[in-house]
Amino acid sequence: MTYDPQQLTRSDRETLKAIYRLSKDGHEALTGALAESLKVSPGTVTAALKRLAERGFADYTPYKGVELSRDGRRAAMAAIRRHRIVERFLSDMLGYAWNEADRLAGTFEHELPQEVEDRLFVALHRPETCPHGFPIPDPQAMEMPEMPPLSALEPGDVAVVALPGSTDPEVVQFLENMGLRPGVEVEVREKHPFDGPLVLRVGGKDRTVGEKIASQIFVRKKSA
Repeated sequence: MTYDPQQLTRSDRETLKAIYRLSKDGHEALTGALAESLKVSPGTVTAALKRLAERGFADYTPYKGVELSRDGRRAAMAAIRRHRIVERFLSDMLGYAWNEADRLAGTFEHELPQEVEDRLFVALHRPETCPHGFPIPDPQAMEMPEMPPLSALEPGDVAVVALPGSTDPEVVQFLENMGLRPGVEVEVREKHPFDGPLVLRVGGKDRTVGEKIASQIFVRKKSA
């Protein structure tokens, strides 16, 4: 079966994105986890997975889990690409804060014709990341670049910060006060053992971040 984006409904795209997020480590995505992620009932997820499997977008085994097919991975990447382009439009052209763009993008991204998405991307000067700092995949991409948590870095590592839209607002404000926002470059100066804090160089100042908070921050590691 050849991948046809016109086959996909809003529900299909959201399900594909959720499957991709939950199966990035190589494991199958489980129905319960998908239902929780999508905030729908397990029965609704099961029906969606059957539809995707029938059209060749997923390999689904009841009571076990689901994996994306080749076409399914392409469709998931295309859906993620569209979401992040729309987020960038909301942030860059309409002035919304990065942590508002995620919520608003989902309200109309699925209604855009492909040609509008393509023109938005060009009008935005072909951005490489969304406002959260996560990469915008190429149109034919099958995988997303690795984005480890900040807590996984070692002293001397330099990286660029990315924050999920689901980050708790109080955590966002705490990080903002330290200058830790999407797109900011940080250097790990010290890493204390046994899940201890990290000392980071941010904007010319040393900042200390606990391991729990550091695990909620994702990064694009820069080459040495």
